[in-house]
Amino acid sequence: MATLPARLPIFWTFRRCPYAMRARMAVQGAGIDVEWREIILRDKPREMLEASPKGTIPVLVLENGTVLEESLDIIHWALGQQDPNGWLPQTADEQHQTHHLIAQNDGPFKRLLDRYKYAPKGDENGLKARDEALSFLGDLEQRLKPHGQLLRPTPSLADYALFPFVRQFAHVDMIWFQQQDLPCLQTWLENHLNSSLFSKIMEKRPLWSGTPIHEK
Repeated sequence: MATLPARLPIFWTFRRCPYAMRARMAVQGAGIDVEWREIILRDKPREMLEASPKGTIPVLVLENGTVLEESLDIIHWALGQQDPNGWLPQTADEQHQTHHLIAQNDGPFKRLLDRYKYAPKGDENGLKARDEALSFLGDLEQRLKPHGQLLRPTPSLADYALFPFVRQFAHVDMIWFQQQDLPCLQTWLENHLNSSLFSKIMEKRPLWSGTPIHEK
C-alpha cells in the first residue's frame, strides 16, 4: 500500500526582502526541508493571505498549522530544530549583545535605511538619514575589528540577522559606501555576499503557481 508523502512546512518568501533573506538563511543553514513558495508583493496569493492576513513576508506555516509571521520567529524556530553551525548565542552576554544589535538594526537603523532608500536621488532628508545611519555602521565597524564577525570569530545569529539590511543600505549607493572609512564592515559585507549560503538562498526560483517546490 502506497503512503502519502509527509507534509512539509510551507514557506512564503520574496527574494529581495531582507527579512525574508535572513529567514531563508536560517532555514537553509539549519538544513530544514520546506515547501518553498516564492511570490511577488504586488500579487499576493490568496492562500498566503488566508494563512497570514497581514500580508507581510516571510511567512512559515508549520505542519501542525501554526503560522510564524515574523522573520525572527522563523529563525528561532529553525535554529531550535537544529543549529549545526552554532549560530545561536553561546553565553548570556552574547545573547544580550545579539538582542541589542537586532533591536538597533530593526528599529532605528531600519527607519533611517527606509528614509534613505526611498528618497529621491539627492534629496536632503534622504542624505541626512544616510549620514545619521553612519553612527550604527561605525559601531558595527568597531565590533568587527577584533575577528571579522560581530560577536566572535565565526558568524553568529547577529551577523546573519543584520547582513541583509547592511547589504540593502550599501546598494543604495555602492560607490559612496565603498568610500567610507569602514574597511572591516566592507570586507564583512563582501564575504557574506560571496558566501555559498547567500548564493543558495538568492537563487531565482519560479513564482508560486500551485506546484510544490521542496528545499532543503
